[in-house]
Amino acid sequence: MLELRKKIGHDLLWLNGVTGCVLNEHGQLLLGRRSDTGEWAMVYGINEPGEQPADTVVREIKEETGIDAIVTDLVAVTSSNKVLTYVNGDNTMYMDHSFLCALKPGGNAEPFVGDEESLSVGWFDLDDLPTPLAASTSERLELFHTLHREQKARRRPRPVPVRWAAVLADIKLAPSDEGAPMLCDYASWARSSWR
Repeated sequence: MLELRKKIGHDLLWLNGVTGCVLNEHGQLLLGRRSDTGEWAMVYGINEPGEQPADTVVREIKEETGIDAIVTDLVAVTSSNKVLTYVNGDNTMYMDHSFLCALKPGGNAEPFVGDEESLSVGWFDLDDLPTPLAASTSERLELFHTLHREQKARRRPRPVPVRWAAVLADIKLAPSDEGAPMLCDYASWARSSWR
């Protein structure tokens, strides 16, 4: 990224990013206090060229917090319509892949500051999150709450338009409750495809 920025300066870049919502066995959320803003946030990262988003989130979690994690669910793919300007002047917009993650069996479960991106890291109860909490973390937490509510209600995810079936041809179509074709359950697909 630094090499690319040397060539284009602070011009707007469209980037693929990831968010990791990591929960431990006590249902606590992994957060880091960002060194650039001082806000508490879930683990974020940017895909390296050719890197799969699920691999990116596992790598970023390890680099930033020392935690060994596994992806359990792809919760959402969202695009921002806001330009994010960093303190150094870099302008970006993101397509974010939000993943629910768990601790890797036998892996490290004790967080530590792994790089210069964080001031501190730790596990927090969902009903007692630290402040200031990054707005993007609050927004993404709502996506995870929605997934939890849908799973609890045993509802299927929202149907995806059939036109996307060609893009995702390797995913089988299944009938939806409304009779229109629907792509298979993302969570099941993510568990089977990214382990």
